[in-house]
Amino acid sequence: MVDRLANSEANARRINVVEGCFGTAGQPLAIDGRVLIGEGVLTKLCRKKPKARQFFLFNDILVYGNIVIQKKKYNKQHIIPLENVTIDSIQDEGDLRNGWLIKTPTKSFAVYAATATEKSEWMNHINKCVYDLISKSGKTPNNEHAAVWIPDSEAPTCMRCKKVKFTPVNRRHHCRKCGFVVCGPCSEKKFLLPNQASKAVRVCDFCYERLSNGDLPACLPGRSDSLSSSPQMSHQMSDDDDDDSSD
Repeated sequence: MVDRLANSEANARRINVVEGCFGTAGQPLAIDGRVLIGEGVLTKLCRKKPKARQFFLFNDILVYGNIVIQKKKYNKQHIIPLENVTIDSIQDEGDLRNGWLIKTPTKSFAVYAATATEKSEWMNHINKCVYDLISKSGKTPNNEHAAVWIPDSEAPTCMRCKKVKFTPVNRRHHCRKCGFVVCGPCSEKKFLLPNQASKAVRVCDFCYERLSNGDLPACLPGRSDSLSSSPQMSHQMSDDDDDDSSD
């Protein structure tokens, strides 16, 4: 089906509409062989709170952006190559239901669909696109991903020293390796994580020591997998498009 639609006029029109919705600030999306598989609004768990984002699934990339005018205009376009994506289902918890993690070497975050059926469809389509890409390229599936950031609301105190309480003066910071919410004194050091940035980024003292000693590879997943054993940590997020900060 994808091959049949690849160079069709209908597909070209649909992609052109998506490009137009992002305006001149967005990158061009039309290339030979690219097909728009589907689109929809998902709730993305951002650093401060969950927010609605418009997602577009193509056969080779996942695109999302802020909704400026419902179904008409979007900004802050993000493009994620699907060959680098892995996804994991998230258990329902409270108001956060029908979710899954989108994990890549540079960024990982959680999204939530409106219904279980919608979640299943999104995950099935994403997995199919990733499988097809990997099969055609002959590459091995990606097993590296950035840590999923823990939301600010999950950490009233530093997750490393367990002492510092966060206030407007004592600000929250995120370790780029493990995703923990930490205080300034526990995250004064930086380390180069090539998959995430071209310059050294903030890491907590625990990860810095392990990275420096070679106990924790800079290009492999951090300890975000250890968080899944804690129910309240199952809905996590990453630095992102709207409430970004350098911390």
